[in-house]
Amino acid sequence: MTDDLTLTTRHTDGTLAVISVVGEIDIHTAPTLRTGALDVIAQGHPRLILDLAGVAFCDSSGFNALIGILRCAQGASGSLALAAVPDRLTRMLDLTGVSTLMPAYPTADEALNAHHTAAPQPT
Repeated sequence: MTDDLTLTTRHTDGTLAVISVVGEIDIHTAPTLRTGALDVIAQGHPRLILDLAGVAFCDSSGFNALIGILRCAQGASGSLALAAVPDRLTRMLDLTGVSTLMPAYPTADEALNAHHTAAPQPT
């Protein structure tokens, strides 16, 4: 595995942020993922979409980081959605039932559209 993991916040809109993740998520890089996402939440964006299109591998450490990010987002009245989830991670999410807590979308654009559609409209 590698120690290289890149997080790029590529979209923010109010409380919503899209973070692109590139690299492998393992025991060495999971803390980077968690810290980066929690920093975005602390900046006032508790509704996160993690775009995993650039993730080639995710082990149980990455899975645990996602759970921690979800808990923090929910604690800030937010949510966590995933986009372009690698097959192995999809299986882990489904087998553990966590997929019911963090919806997954084929692409980040579809996740964004779903969030904008579900967002309450101002009166």
